[in-house]
Amino acid sequence: MTEPGAEPAAAPVESSLRSTTDFADGEWHRLHPATPLFRGGIAFIAIIGVLIVNLRDRFIELFFGGDDIDLPPSGGDLEADAIDFIVREELVLVALLAAIGLLLLLVAGFYFSWRLHTFRITDEVVEVRSGILFRTNRKARLDRIQGINIGRPFVPRLFGAAKLEISVAGNDASVPLAYLRGRDADALRRDILLLASGAQRGGADPAAAAASGIGGMLDERVTELLAPELDVDLAEPTSIVRMNPGRLIGSTVLSDTTLVLLAMLVAIVVTSVTTGELFLLFAMFPGIIGIGGFLIARITRSLRYSIAATPDGVRVGFGLLSTTNETLPPGRIHSVKVSQPLLWRPAGWWQIAVNRASRSSQNGAAGQQQTTILPVGNLDDVRAVLRLLLPEVAVDEAAEALELGLRGRGDEGGFTVSPRRARVLRWFSQPRNGFALTDTAVLLRTGAIWRSLTIVPLSRTQSVAVRQGPLLRALRLGEVHVHTVAGPISPTIGALDRVDAMRLFDDVAASSLRAARTDTSHRWRQR
Repeated sequence: MTEPGAEPAAAPVESSLRSTTDFADGEWHRLHPATPLFRGGIAFIAIIGVLIVNLRDRFIELFFGGDDIDLPPSGGDLEADAIDFIVREELVLVALLAAIGLLLLLVAGFYFSWRLHTFRITDEVVEVRSGILFRTNRKARLDRIQGINIGRPFVPRLFGAAKLEISVAGNDASVPLAYLRGRDADALRRDILLLASGAQRGGADPAAAAASGIGGMLDERVTELLAPELDVDLAEPTSIVRMNPGRLIGSTVLSDTTLVLLAMLVAIVVTSVTTGELFLLFAMFPGIIGIGGFLIARITRSLRYSIAATPDGVRVGFGLLSTTNETLPPGRIHSVKVSQPLLWRPAGWWQIAVNRASRSSQNGAAGQQQTTILPVGNLDDVRAVLRLLLPEVAVDEAAEALELGLRGRGDEGGFTVSPRRARVLRWFSQPRNGFALTDTAVLLRTGAIWRSLTIVPLSRTQSVAVRQGPLLRALRLGEVHVHTVAGPISPTIGALDRVDAMRLFDDVAASSLRAARTDTSHRWRQR
């Protein structure tokens, strides 16, 4: 029994496991009503606008009168000939009816495309049906979800719409929902992650449904545009890692792309001055503009970069005008690589990339975000992000090994390095080239000029292999490959002593089997 007016003790837990939308009820639902406009109607309106601007004088003369139209001679401008032909043959009414018919046909196509594009979320899958003449059906199993990405391109964002993409294991196996209302996309992501976590689904939260109808449309749009990318109520402030703008600009200036751009400029200027051929400056101008635009886009889309821990995984968000944020559920990171280019070393900057079991159907910034989790950060940022991505690996007991994996050399911290005879193959990196095995991960440390540390959780290891070519066999060395899902990271360590390579092979094979049997990260709310 509870006192009158008192809340039951289980209410907060039950509320946290309730659905926040009516979409996750197993029934078929439709997308945002303005989806046809976002997907193709904007381009159509732009074409109509260009035609109206180019033919505005003709329209003024046609509808408001004016001087007689001087018909050009035969063989004149093609656009003028077409209009003059319609006027001369008194086909204006026919042309207007044809244009109206075409417009109605396009509108009907957009409408039926939206009408027949439906989706549903059950306890097992997310399913999408689309198409008018050629029907398609895509399904994403909840237990294979690798992440849920919400993209807000600038124009749909003005209308309060967002694109939700459900990434599942496989090459281009993602299921997109474009477009949904912005608040529905955020709520639907929570519902899908709730189902994928193994929690039992409750009814829709009536408070959330009621709150969605409060306020005018204009106030809601302004609130969405000015709101921070990451909801402050969703993550603890201490768990949020943000991008430093000065560090971002500095790392871009010191990147390989910038060096290539400067080398091109110097080569063009020197060649033009020595040969007197100034046309080279104009010939290379498009390439310079393209590289410069790439660098500027890299800066602008990362100005609001943030990484934070949420109840359902790591949230990564970025973008200035068009924003993107993605939630990576626990256990979906298969390997992590922390690297440091030579020019970043004086400033102590690092970059973090990951391997995942999915490939996004999106391109550009969103595609880049699939692998690069931390574009640039200092050592404190690296520690914080590793704790977010691999909480079972970046524990206090492994802090020394991770630190020595980033900046150390030799056999300190449990690392086994290449023997001195491996200097034939590793001139500078022989004292750094090595591995260490913790209770939860294998650490592969390589590079003396371009440092890198690859971390592979034992529970995510798929297989391990030892290779020895003729040269390695002659030097009594071996190479070990720790296999995970395909991606930009290749967990490989070479030039190891043959005995050490075989020992690493046996230890990883045995430890990964034990870790896989006890892994419960795919059902994180049941743990």
